[in-house]
Order: sequence, then structure tokens, then C-alpha cells
Amino acid sequence: MKILVTGSAGFVGGYLVEELLEHGHEVVGLDNFSKYGRLTKSYDNHPRYHFAQGDVKDTALMKDLIAGCDMFVANAATIGGIALFHELAYDLLAENERITASSFDAAIWAHQEKRLRRIIVVSSSMVFENARIFPTPEGEQLRCPPPSSTYGFQKLACEYFARGAWEQYRLPYTIARPFNVIGVGEKRALNDRGIMSGNVRLAMSHVVPDLVYKILKEQSPLHILGSGQQIRCYTYGGDVARGIRLCIEKEAAVNEDFNISTPVATTVLELAEMIWRKIHGDRPFSCTSDPPYIYDVQKRVADVEKARRLLGFEAATPLSQALDEIIPWIDAQIKLGGI
Repeated sequence: MKILVTGSAGFVGGYLVEELLEHGHEVVGLDNFSKYGRLTKSYDNHPRYHFAQGDVKDTALMKDLIAGCDMFVANAATIGGIALFHELAYDLLAENERITASSFDAAIWAHQEKRLRRIIVVSSSMVFENARIFPTPEGEQLRCPPPSSTYGFQKLACEYFARGAWEQYRLPYTIARPFNVIGVGEKRALNDRGIMSGNVRLAMSHVVPDLVYKILKEQSPLHILGSGQQIRCYTYGGDVARGIRLCIEKEAAVNEDFNISTPVATTVLELAEMIWRKIHGDRPFSCTSDPPYIYDVQKRVADVEKARRLLGFEAATPLSQALDEIIPWIDAQIKLGGI
């Protein structure tokens, strides 16, 4: 089938486009290169990949691109590290609302006037920012207190856009909710401001690449935001892409939402020591805690039973295996000046 993917040059978008092409789909990609600048992807010249540079907020362009598509993955969003949740609290909310509204305007039109069958909304585990049930099942975002951060709140709004478009316009949807995506391809964002963590100036404020970066830079003791007891489910980008593909392909996914995640929970401290051992072997490991950001969620663990049951999806890549790919990639990027 023919699938429009917005944010196709981004971190998750890169994994997703590659996954869709490998499974025989035709992909139309849209990106404005606002996060990383212009990038070269391995699939740029693939015969079934058609790229357009432009802004999702340009609804006329969106309609032109979506007119011939069967499915639409609404993946584009303004996002950065946790620092941006605080520094750009209004801009993240306002810009992502504009992106979401334009995406749904085009999708509703294409479903009514053209051949679009469904919209797949890429949401976030941040909708569970204030959850108190773990592992957290789908539906808990409607019962727990709403997210405190504007980013998490806007991601929850995306899910309400999907439900509203179905209720009023009968636009079928699927919500894919990734948890803590990790992988290669995540470079220094153009709007990221380097912040100091101990004696090292960070680039991204995402926990895995920043820990790798600090350890490769020989920081010791290693500086960790908060206590290190924060719990996450670190999910490899290739697994997330497969989960989103199954959301597209499976009829059981229609008008459903899915946690796309590994079920394995890891503390930040466990993650840090795992990375340290892979880089420094038996050298003594020590760490110190820096004051955390306000929106540093203490626990986020996915219930993955629904995705297993309806999609046949299970994350297949252990954290250790993902790190074996990520660490040398970041090392190479440091040498190239990409991070």
C-alpha cells in the first residue's frame, strides 16, 4: 500500500520508512529538516520512496501528498530533549497543535474525497506522565491525572484529535504509543542548547546518548540527573518501527491504541553502569546525582499485552544488544562533530 509518513527524516521516521520499504510498501515522506538540518538517508534513492521537503502545517501541500495514499502516519512533531520541555513549554504546545490540526484536516479531507483508509497517530508514553498503575495499560491515560508537561498534554491532545475525527467524520485511526525509543541516527538538534552536566557540555538531553557521550568523554564520577532510580522501558527504534508497521497492516488495529514497548524495566543507574561496563570494562564505576528537571517522571513501565494479543507484536531487541550498536555510532559521531 502507499503510505504518507510525516517527519520522515527524523529519528523514529528514519526507522519507520526503512521498515515500510523493506516490507514492500510505497512511501511518501515529508520533512522540513527543522530538527537536524538536511540529512542523507540510505533509502533516499529507493524506487518506492518519494520525498517532499515542506512543512506539515501547509495543509494544501499535505492534501497534495495524501491524495494518492492509503494510509497516513502522523509522525511529525517538534521535540527535543527533556531540557526543551522546560525552555520551550509554550512553543512545543502551540507548534505541535498546529501540526496536529493540519494533519487531521488533510486526513479528514482525503478520507472523504480520496482513498485514505486510516490515520496512524504516533503518540508518546508521556501521556502516562502521572500514571500510578504499573505496568500501565492502554486506557489508563483516560483515568489517571493529565500530564503536567505541555509536551505530554499535547500528545494526549493528539489522541483526542483521533477520537474526535472518528466521532464526527468517521475517520478510522490507530494510536501507536512508543516508550523511550533508543537507537542510532539521533544527532545534535539545531535548536538544542548544550547544557553542562558536571564537566561535560551535553548535546541532546536524552538519557542514553548523553550517558554514552559522558562516559566516552571519560567523565568520572558520572553525573546523573536525579537519584538514578527513575525507571524506563528502553525500546529499540527498529522494534518501534515494526510495531507501527503492524498498526498499519492489521485490521485488528482499527480504532485502537497500543503501547509499543519492551516490557523490560531498567533504572537509569542500571543503564549507566551497563554502558560504563561496555566502554570501560572492569574500571571502577562511580556516579553522583545532579538536581533533576521538574518533569523527570520517576516511573514509566508499559503493559504490552494488548499489542501482543491484537498485533502479534513483541519487542525483540534487548537493551544490551541495542547499546552495542548505539555506542560505536555515537563514538563515530563525536569524532565527526555530529554530536
